[in-house]
Amino acid sequence: MRAVHRWIGLLTVVVFLISGQFLRHHHPPMDTLSDSARLLLRSRHIYILASGLVNLMLGLYVQRVAGWRGVVQVIGSGLVMVAPVFLVLAFVVETPRGFQPEMVWSSLGLYALFGGCMLHGAASMGGAAKRR
Repeated sequence: MRAVHRWIGLLTVVVFLISGQFLRHHHPPMDTLSDSARLLLRSRHIYILASGLVNLMLGLYVQRVAGWRGVVQVIGSGLVMVAPVFLVLAFVVETPRGFQPEMVWSSLGLYALFGGCMLHGAASMGGAAKRR
């Protein structure tokens, strides 16, 4: 599981760098866009970085745990692994449409990232004393 997190994290950071180049060469230039359009593009761009870094750090440090904590950890990992897909879709699909009441892809991506992190936190509770 660590290797998968690590590869997803590295790939997502590369996608972040590519999306940064897209923003740098955006037409019309970013500084001519409205504040709301600029905020939308930059926030989706940063969300990609966040999901990549979370995956990368889990790939470097996560340790398998046993029992129910292991099941919770696997579910959390699945959510964290799928978050970059949703957030890249948010960057590609939502930004051309502008602000809308329902931002489905970014919501799914952020909820998956949040839920996955919370499940990893729950999986680590109480198990640390046994590992020491």
